[in-house]
Amino acid sequence: MSFGMGKFEMDELRLVVGSMVILSAATALLVVMPYVLLKDTQPPPGLKPYTEVQLKGRQVYIANGCLYCHSQQPRDIAQAPDALRGWGRASIAADYAYDTPHLLGTMRTGPDLLNIGARQPSRDWHLGHLYAPRAYTPGSTMPAYPYMFEVRQGAALPGDVVVNLPPAFARPGQVVVAKPEALALVEYLISLDRTYPALKAEDDPAVNRRAPR
Repeated sequence: MSFGMGKFEMDELRLVVGSMVILSAATALLVVMPYVLLKDTQPPPGLKPYTEVQLKGRQVYIANGCLYCHSQQPRDIAQAPDALRGWGRASIAADYAYDTPHLLGTMRTGPDLLNIGARQPSRDWHLGHLYAPRAYTPGSTMPAYPYMFEVRQGAALPGDVVVNLPPAFARPGQVVVAKPEALALVEYLISLDRTYPALKAEDDPAVNRRAPR
């Protein structure tokens, strides 16, 4: 009886070992190295932490799958004309210092939103756009979110935030009132403003701490 490994067992062992080597290399390249390089990255002076309401709006953004159609990562002009589209400068790692999880996105059915708060700072516009996208952007493929609003007959109640729709889309005798989730989502969208100057490597304290003297 032979106790040596047969050809099948050897092939199986090679496959397992090769898979482990590839997995280890990919983990080192895609997880370990970025962490080591970026773990000390500091938020730019112009970036503020999210408020409690903005964080709630961020959860609404995630729950409604906004990241499936919108990215939050303008690319360098050498890679794509994102700056010419009005989406702002190329993003840097520090722009996401307060983002957990990161919502970079992989699709652009709609425009990049990392600077939507700078391009469109109007709360009224965002509320109306969520309720009736094509009233503000003709031909838009964005779905409407009527369940974030309440349609009432008659006048608004004290404290209601009424959506001011364009005359062609407003119905006489009705008011459209934004629910808390719509208000929170809009606060999050308005907070997306990374138009401050990008921090240069030589000005980054995290980089300078690691630099040899």
